[in-house]
Amino acid sequence: MLEFITLPDALPPVAPYSHAVRAGDFLFVTGQLAEDADTGEVLKLDIEAQTRQVMENLKRVLTHAGTSFENVVMVRIFVTDFRYYEIVNQVYASYFNQARLPSRTTVGITALAGYGDVEIDLIVYCGT
Repeated sequence: MLEFITLPDALPPVAPYSHAVRAGDFLFVTGQLAEDADTGEVLKLDIEAQTRQVMENLKRVLTHAGTSFENVVMVRIFVTDFRYYEIVNQVYASYFNQARLPSRTTVGITALAGYGDVEIDLIVYCGT
């Protein structure tokens, strides 16, 4: 069973994608940037504010899909400068129960869509 999830009133897609796809017991959440939830414009903020906006955008998608950060099992973080690593970690960690941290990969890249500095995607377990 596949379910394609889009948020009808927030985070307008800037490319052809769904915000998330549920495949069986797993939810695959599209990478989020520091986008304004109403306009889809990537906000040019400092890295702490960008990361917080990314996490809030992910939270919107998770809530819309009926789940939360508690069920995240895998995270991929993409950053354009590894000097941001510690700041991104601090903000990111504040959204998770420290006793239930998901597995994770962090990748340094040269550029992101919309010229953001951080993008995060998720895999979520939605089974029982």
